[in-house]
Amino acid sequence: MSERVPKPEWLKVAGRRNDEFRDLRVALKERGLSTVCAEANCPNLTECWSQKTATIMILGDTCTRGCRFCNVKTGNPRGALDLKEIVHTVEMVGMMGLNYVVLTSVDRDDLPDHGAAHFASVVRAIHKTYPETKVETLVPDFGGDQDRMGILAASRPYVAAQNLETVRRLTHPVRDVRAGYNTTLTCLEFYKKQDLITKTSLMVGLGETFDELSETLDDLRSVGTDIVTFGQYLQPTRNHLAVERHYSPDEFLELKHLAYKKGFRFVASGPLVRSSYRASDFDASIPLEAIHG
Repeated sequence: MSERVPKPEWLKVAGRRNDEFRDLRVALKERGLSTVCAEANCPNLTECWSQKTATIMILGDTCTRGCRFCNVKTGNPRGALDLKEIVHTVEMVGMMGLNYVVLTSVDRDDLPDHGAAHFASVVRAIHKTYPETKVETLVPDFGGDQDRMGILAASRPYVAAQNLETVRRLTHPVRDVRAGYNTTLTCLEFYKKQDLITKTSLMVGLGETFDELSETLDDLRSVGTDIVTFGQYLQPTRNHLAVERHYSPDEFLELKHLAYKKGFRFVASGPLVRSSYRASDFDASIPLEAIHG
């Protein structure tokens, strides 16, 4: 196991006030609701919640896959599915006054459709009750099955996201053996062909080279991917993959400029950026030349 690399100053986040959003947290907990933002103790919570944006996890808390960068519980849910999640998620959107909501989930290979219909039901329920709220779906790969992906696409999320996570060479061991670099590219291509905005995220610091990241961006653009985010990988526990190195803020800025140069419509890039960071900043009505930064 690699020795831990000391955290640089730009990754050290000052603690948030304990009473921040306290009433909202209590109200959500009383209803059995939760956000990825709070559960993962995301450093961007205050910024996102203040902008009426949040990420909600559906399909339970147990993932059928075991990616070596992720600290989510793994196991076999044996087909368990809480249909109340649909109502609870809509309720959460109202309670939080969300203008933009990101729906994500664990992988559910134990379900016949890998959870695609449940995902679509939640999207449609939000659309029906809060038509002005934009819904981004950060979905599993659904086994690369186009029928399953078609179920999700038919619910018409504002953005369809599937995370590539890392460069081709590092896909395994970083991701579960059932996940695949080409599978994710195929998913993104499928959603793009359904006339949806597509998005993916990449972690850095796992041993990839800058040239490999550039090649990965080319692969993503070849299937029409619109949005990409870059964030620093941080080791959750000693049982997970070690951090090979920490990228500097200047290097993240360089990646941002490179992605825009290659034609991405929106890029978020920084040490503490996560998949859903500043998701609501993307506006499909703004032309490409007006958003480069």
